[in-house]
Amino acid sequence: MSRIGKKPVDLPAGVSASLSGQTIEVKGPKGTRTFAATDDVTITIDGNVVTVKPRGLSKRARSQWGMTRNQIENLVTGVTTGFKKELEIQGVGYRAAITGNILKLSLGYSHDVNFEVPDGVTVVVPKQTEIIVEGIDQQVVGQVAANIREWRKPEPYKGKGIRYKGEFVFRKEGKKK
Repeated sequence: MSRIGKKPVDLPAGVSASLSGQTIEVKGPKGTRTFAATDDVTITIDGNVVTVKPRGLSKRARSQWGMTRNQIENLVTGVTTGFKKELEIQGVGYRAAITGNILKLSLGYSHDVNFEVPDGVTVVVPKQTEIIVEGIDQQVVGQVAANIREWRKPEPYKGKGIRYKGEFVFRKEGKKK
């Protein structure tokens, strides 16, 4: 039995869910999200509670059970509070600025990197060395943050680069005489 799948998903005030076949649609103050579940699970909505049950005892049905429940919980979290990833920039002369829909990164290259922010995601630069990526879709927020980080990953010798807030970078010792 899936310990995660057994837990029901509570819908807070201001959030409504509707079921159409195997597709669940969740509406909240931040927007609307949908998720199409496989035929291996059954989704039911009773008032303010969404429950997921497996159809049969096959390995695939049991694995889809917990995953579907977590996806529905992520829909609810996304439309109520949203998701956020924070990035830090470390290095002399490394900085970020946002102008409209373009994130401009100075990362020690011979040119500035212009990163176009996709729809559904907002990027905020409170300081020149901090980037905050926010949105209602957890997968898209994480992917945008990973794409920004990809331009200059933190290197182990000086620690320069773009890292997630609170990320530990293992430092190596340089050459010795």
